Amino acid sequence: MTAAGSPLTSQDLAALGISPDLAVHYVRAGWLTRLAKGVFSRAKDSLSLHPSLLLMQRRIDGLHVGGKSALDWYGVRQYLSQQPLLHLYGWSAAKLPDWFTERFPAEYHRKRLFDEPSDALLNVGPFEQREGAPAVSSPERALLEVLSEVGVRQPLQEARELTESTYTLRADVLRDLLQRCTSVKTVRLCLQLGNELSLPWAAKLDPAQLPTGSKRPWVSRSADGLLVLKL
Repeated sequence: MTAAGSPLTSQDLAALGISPDLAVHYVRAGWLTRLAKGVFSRAKDSLSLHPSLLLMQRRIDGLHVGGKSALDWYGVRQYLSQQPLLHLYGWSAAKLPDWFTERFPAEYHRKRLFDEPSDALLNVGPFEQREGAPAVSSPERALLEVLSEVGVRQPLQEARELTESTYTLRADVLRDLLQRCTSVKTVRLCLQLGNELSLPWAAKLDPAQLPTGSKRPWVSRSADGLLVLKL
């Protein structure tokens, strides 16, 4: 039997010996609540975030908690809110279902930031290596996911303040990710902020070994103004 707070799919119910016809009967009897086509919860059961994320991972290729949310889970945060927006990343074009976002306000980012296979994402794994925990970016990957959004929907000042709190990042992990990063802007911004803020990991990164693009400055205009990233 699945734990309380877990959403149930038709396949989950079938594994418990509950046929589609019987599931319909249970819904009518008030024992199950239909959340969406093929998705149910026990009546009066409040869904929990982690098992709900596990179900979403089965349905969206490469889905994981990333960016600001992953940093927040690891204690790296700048702004506290009563119910922060959950930032989810994945490979496929997808829309988060209403039953999920009504309970857990979330934003989905379809992003392929690294040269990696979708079934073996770099530095993504169960949160705190717990059995049955949802997939989450390592702090190093999460920072790069945040920086990749600067100039799009991520204010530069907030990104800078978050970066300032990442002095414990592992330089070797960050180096491996940067070497596989497909965004020149993200690589340059990481190096520039790391050096400006005198972070320990920045001194251990050699720009010559990273995909920083041409020698010309990288320039972009956004709501924050002109972003210029030099080598």
